[in-house]
Amino acid sequence: MQQVAGGRLQQPAVAPCAAAGTQLGRVASTRTASDRLAKTPVPRITAAKTQALVGQALQQGAGKQQTRSARCNATPVYAEGTRPTILVAEKLGEAGLSLLEAFGEVDCSYDLTPGQLCEKAATSDALIIRSASQVTREVFEASKGRLKVVGRAGVGVDNVDLDAATEYGCLVVNAPTANTVAAAEHGIALITALSRNVAQADASIKAGKWERTKYVGVSLVGKTLAVMGFGKVGSEVARRAKGLGMTVVAYDPYASEAKATALGVKLVSLDDALAGGDFFSLHMPMTPDTKKMFNDGAFAKMKKGARIVNVARGGVIDEPALARALDQGLVAQAALDVFSSEPPGPDNPLINRPDVVCTPHLGASTTEAQEGVAVEIAEAVIDALKGKLAATAVNAPMVPAEVLVELQPFVSLAQGLGRAAVQLVGNEGFTDIYITYASPRGDDLDTRLLRAMVIKGILEQITTSMVNLVNADLLAKTRGLRIFESTVPAEGREVLSYMGVALGTSSSKFSAALDSRNRIAVEGTVKSKNPYLTKIGRFDVDLSMEGIVVLVRQSDQPGLIAAVSNVLAKGSVNISFMTVCRTGRGEDAIMAIGVDDKPKKAILEEIPRIPGITEFALFSEMGLK
Repeated sequence: MQQVAGGRLQQPAVAPCAAAGTQLGRVASTRTASDRLAKTPVPRITAAKTQALVGQALQQGAGKQQTRSARCNATPVYAEGTRPTILVAEKLGEAGLSLLEAFGEVDCSYDLTPGQLCEKAATSDALIIRSASQVTREVFEASKGRLKVVGRAGVGVDNVDLDAATEYGCLVVNAPTANTVAAAEHGIALITALSRNVAQADASIKAGKWERTKYVGVSLVGKTLAVMGFGKVGSEVARRAKGLGMTVVAYDPYASEAKATALGVKLVSLDDALAGGDFFSLHMPMTPDTKKMFNDGAFAKMKKGARIVNVARGGVIDEPALARALDQGLVAQAALDVFSSEPPGPDNPLINRPDVVCTPHLGASTTEAQEGVAVEIAEAVIDALKGKLAATAVNAPMVPAEVLVELQPFVSLAQGLGRAAVQLVGNEGFTDIYITYASPRGDDLDTRLLRAMVIKGILEQITTSMVNLVNADLLAKTRGLRIFESTVPAEGREVLSYMGVALGTSSSKFSAALDSRNRIAVEGTVKSKNPYLTKIGRFDVDLSMEGIVVLVRQSDQPGLIAAVSNVLAKGSVNISFMTVCRTGRGEDAIMAIGVDDKPKKAILEEIPRIPGITEFALFSEMGLK
């Protein structure tokens, strides 16, 4: 019998799936400077061209009060098989569910065992979770590439195996902005509750006691709040704490000095934060660097009698160490909304202490936040399924909307340069990829999306694996390819003057494409929003990057243009353009001929036999059409 969860059909239990697989390390971009703790909320993308271009890259390869049961049993708007299946594994706000139902077939199946989640993933295109579900490598293995996007309704994604998601080409998105205010308000609520012993006094009076002198608190005015992690939530907590008359310092290795100064907050080192705080509000993500960051050593550096609030991730606190610090009086009180294991077990050393206030992960639990998160994650998942690059992508280049809009013309240029370069590689292959950006912004240029598109353009020519923006870096690494990026100065207002791609190789199908460092090298730019090839090896060219191009190296002598044209005409090949580029009069030249259709093999074999033709190559396709 089928069960109903929230009114939507819940499928019966299924058998567990098989496990295992070796964990691969995450691929780190060679460009850093990514603000992992603080990202500015950005508007949704509406630039149709950007969506179409990035969509191709991502997709290649594989009435409100109406009763829920009635809606689930209703006939789909589209024919069966044309709407994606979206598995919602944890409860989601009504507004988000409505958006999902309008787009695809929604399966709300809650409280799934690991095996059941594997089985469901095998028949789902998207999966939406909150914090309880664990999306492990086994889930991605079971999906066999069908699962295209995992949406985390909230901020933290430590319950998703990002390595496995990337390996299987699955985009992971989160909803980092909608619950910001709710989490900040809960943090402030716990700070004030600690300062005035609200929870303890409440329990006392409900036990029939009247202990006014026992629960004397401390004032917040003039106290120093150390905000540990100055991202969205941390900065909102700081803003509110300033309104309470507190002095606020912050520790965050990625935070902007200008942002902190604007809020009246001083950025300090970790040791200075630990030594100077009266209250600590934790807002850092759970990473290998922050796991159990608050341990015996950290507590020993604090002022005696400090108070700690954690509404971030439970694992950043070493819970037994905090219990020891409370026993020793190093820490006076703690308020915890998150725990290393949720729900915390009876052996947790903190939950039954009178000097610890506990709440069951309520940071995002306001009506407004729940609906906001539901809408945000639904929109991100739908965008991903449509092939758009979600602004909140976790394991793919996460590019703000305004950056996507200005880089839009260069997306096809980047992929086209990768395609063009790799088509000129000889039998020996290549190991190194060099990407050059000429920009007036220098190292401030965000190149993550362009880098991914270059890699995609290269790899899709040489592998049968599905390549997309999510797994391009990983596939390059597993093939032993090394990627080097550099930026050179340029003048003008355009975000990019030109881009260059070079491949380190010992052989080439077209030696004219080799640069002074013996690399296959191509350069390109954007004119009137269209990509153009501007350099091949040492030769300056001016070629549209759409369609098929016949490339010929020739002697600089009369009659060769006519000879090549006659061969193509004999094969009924229509020429769209023709251009000749030379290094100097009487020296080597290259001829580029744009054709509407790929010439037949016999025609291609005849071109190199023309006297004066020394080399021949064919670009089957460069840019995105």
